[in-house]
Amino acid sequence: MRARTPLLLAAALLVAATTAAAALKAGAMELTLSRHAIRFSPRPRRNCPDCHGEGGWWSEGLYPGGELCWCWDRPVRTLQLLPFPNRPDEPPF
Repeated sequence: MRARTPLLLAAALLVAATTAAAALKAGAMELTLSRHAIRFSPRPRRNCPDCHGEGGWWSEGLYPGGELCWCWDRPVRTLQLLPFPNRPDEPPF
């Protein structure tokens, strides 16, 4: 019984990782991992009819500039893991 527990845990982690990867691809999200946080950031949708997966376009005319497409207008989700150290003797920047 005790020998099966690590195998079942490894299988559950593999299934969870595969499911998370498929969900990120389908939802056009980017996963960023660090020591302090896990961040899900939006990416442009590949099947967007306006930008065709480019994420935006350059406008021309009197004031040219880049414009983001509506498919990138989603919130960034962040999960804090470890708090940043509070050091009062150091400057904040």
